[in-house]
Amino acid sequence: MRIVKFIVAALIVVVIAAIGFVYLTPEKATRFAIDAERQRSDLVRKQIDLPGGLHYVYLEGGQGEPLMLLHGFGADKDNFTRVARFLTPHFRVIVPDQIGFGESAHPQEADYAPIAQAVRLRALVQALGIQNLHLGGSSMGGQIALTYAALRPAEVKSLWLLDPAGVWTAPESELQKIIRETGHNPLMASNEDEFVGILAFVMSESPFIPRPMLNVMARERIQNFALEERIFKQLQADSVEERVTGMVTPTLIVWGENDRAINVATANVLHTLLPNSQVVIMPGIGHLPMIERPQQSAEDYLRFRASL
Repeated sequence: MRIVKFIVAALIVVVIAAIGFVYLTPEKATRFAIDAERQRSDLVRKQIDLPGGLHYVYLEGGQGEPLMLLHGFGADKDNFTRVARFLTPHFRVIVPDQIGFGESAHPQEADYAPIAQAVRLRALVQALGIQNLHLGGSSMGGQIALTYAALRPAEVKSLWLLDPAGVWTAPESELQKIIRETGHNPLMASNEDEFVGILAFVMSESPFIPRPMLNVMARERIQNFALEERIFKQLQADSVEERVTGMVTPTLIVWGENDRAINVATANVLHTLLPNSQVVIMPGIGHLPMIERPQQSAEDYLRFRASL
């Protein structure tokens, strides 16, 4: 009985200490959590300066064929950290902060349309000594991955598209309706509460993150608000449909059934454009399958890669 009481008391002390750590030093707690997740996924933070001065920060880990994963609008490289745990045992996983986001360069007057971003990413790929690769992308990242493959079809072995943007003939999404009717963009954050609202909007099964840590994570979005407004307009003005129609790159299209940002019906529209594609619809999931259900997302992808 004494041992049980001792264990219970020790657990209570640990819980209180953890709560205190989060609420008294949220910056350190956030950094600790991010670093722990990266370590668990065998990812290491790296950086590189390209000719011309562009600075990229990226995560890398694992061995095997190169798999580059591209995050979506307003996100950063750690959007893929959870799912990478199941991928690094099989592939050399590379996850950059795209230019304009995260720790990579933020040139204020640059062109952020998907073609420009794809050209930059190819320069990064070449700087890393990679000739051919597999590409994955979430939302904006999927729009850029499709564009990259259209520009360099011989260099992209396959595509993994998670709720990709850029197919605008599809039925209107809840996001598009809100913007059309109110002018307000639920994916933009000018304060901490709006940042919390973004997470609720894009995910049906969001992982728990204490509010002090969310406030720390919100700072980058708030500081990047003006640039993100420019980038969002450029993304909305770009359609991938004409450039990818008939493209034969093997492609796995994944969509969360409850996606509020991009209508799930877009999956079938894109499927008709890509003759060598297959579609997975994930019930109960929102716009970010690789965060909401990382293991299932990885297992679906591993099956796809095994079928190539």
